[in-house]
Amino acid sequence: MSLSGIAKFFIGFILGIAILLAGGGAVAYYFFTKLSVNPAKPIFAEEQQAKSPVKSPDSAKKPAQSAQKPKPSPSPTPSESPEPEELPPGAYEARVTWPEGLSLRDSPSLNANRIGGVAYNKEIIILKESDDQKWQRVRLSGSEQEGWVKAGNVERVE
Repeated sequence: MSLSGIAKFFIGFILGIAILLAGGGAVAYYFFTKLSVNPAKPIFAEEQQAKSPVKSPDSAKKPAQSAQKPKPSPSPTPSESPEPEELPPGAYEARVTWPEGLSLRDSPSLNANRIGGVAYNKEIIILKESDDQKWQRVRLSGSEQEGWVKAGNVERVE
């Protein structure tokens, strides 16, 4: 083997290693950028908007019937306005501060079944805290649905 053959071998070896390192770095960069993106905010059932009804072919044939405007409902008088709900002793109102919202669970555990969710900035009623102070029993405002959420993700509303 001559001196030029040995030089060709080393140059080829160094170029091969450089190409493998550059390719591995590019693949690693691609996957790290994909993994560093925050996932989309979850949409809970109560946040989804009702779908608008699709017009049927029959409705196109009856324009006079669909052109009627619905009568506006009368606005409630001050005596008919809904009263704020009574809070149980020791309960208080709070607002969700966790940006992704909270999971509502049927018991105070991460392994408990998820029974719903509470959106960011939504008002809830804190009924009580677990013995270890890591979970809070809540009721959704304007609803009778109750469950447990992780403590520390709400702020008290005055």
